[in-house]
Amino acid sequence: MENQVKVLVTGAGGFIGSHLVKYLKKENFWVRGVDIKYPEFFESEADEFEILDLRRWDNCLQATRDVKEVYALAADMGGMGFISNHNAQILYNNSLINLHTLEAARTNGVKRYLYTSSACIYPEYLQEEADVKPLREEDAYPAQPQDAYGWEKLVSEILCMHYRNDYGMETRTVRFHNIFGENGTWEGGREKAPAAMCRKIAEAKLDGKNSIEIWGDGEQTRSFCYIDDCVEGIYRLMRSDFPEPLNLGQDRMVTINQLADIISEIAGVKIDKKHIDGQQGVRGRNSDNTKLREVLNWEPEISLESGLAVTYRWIEEQVQNKTGNNKSHKALTQSGVS
Repeated sequence: MENQVKVLVTGAGGFIGSHLVKYLKKENFWVRGVDIKYPEFFESEADEFEILDLRRWDNCLQATRDVKEVYALAADMGGMGFISNHNAQILYNNSLINLHTLEAARTNGVKRYLYTSSACIYPEYLQEEADVKPLREEDAYPAQPQDAYGWEKLVSEILCMHYRNDYGMETRTVRFHNIFGENGTWEGGREKAPAAMCRKIAEAKLDGKNSIEIWGDGEQTRSFCYIDDCVEGIYRLMRSDFPEPLNLGQDRMVTINQLADIISEIAGVKIDKKHIDGQQGVRGRNSDNTKLREVLNWEPEISLESGLAVTYRWIEEQVQNKTGNNKSHKALTQSGVS
């Protein structure tokens, strides 16, 4: 541990947090991970992992002790269906987490603090068309996020700015644009669109079906960024001297129908799309990466197809394993064993 900088990753049991811990260990940091759960799909590489509810002030003080830097990823979140239907829960929980974690970091003398925000902070009035103009960082105001999730993220961005100005804490703020990859939530309602699409196509393929359901007409647009690019971007921003919010995502926009077609090709199946009513979020969203390139002299490099190939193979394996386990349990039950 000699000469290692001690850092904290909150939300270290989640998708991005668990990948970030692994990345930081490769960069020779001493890492404490904190979450209300352990990573679901692989063992954490953190030097210490503590189960703590960061809605509580005392737990935030414990989490931020004796570290130089904090990567604040902890949040109550999920896919569009979850975010749209749990506004009060999200606003309450995430406000407590971020207010307490930031103040505890200041109290414990943390020198550098990275806050993970979201493209959900951008105004709904700029995202009403599928062929949307890419969103620049300065487009955040006048503010009008679509949901409570975006409002809380925006307020926490402002809080970080004031902690920097009033207390001298070096804060960094990153705005994620639809991060995806393997070893993340892929079922249950909290999964994001790429994982949900991979699961639906894998289930259809394994069940011998030829159709999947898509919410809306499928012409809503997004850009998607693979997890390996995401954690590298986080690290580069933390090491930079840029204090303002910065987009982190791909700037290639695709429709949800196109996303389904790409995954179908990876899976080696032809899938018909059945469009149904459901939460769609904003009509269109894309990242303007001009400032990202200027600030970091870098931008995400992994193609959507390459990232989805890895993600799909992993999710298909999860679906196969679950299907096999369910069949085994059913057979045991029918034979009188439970």
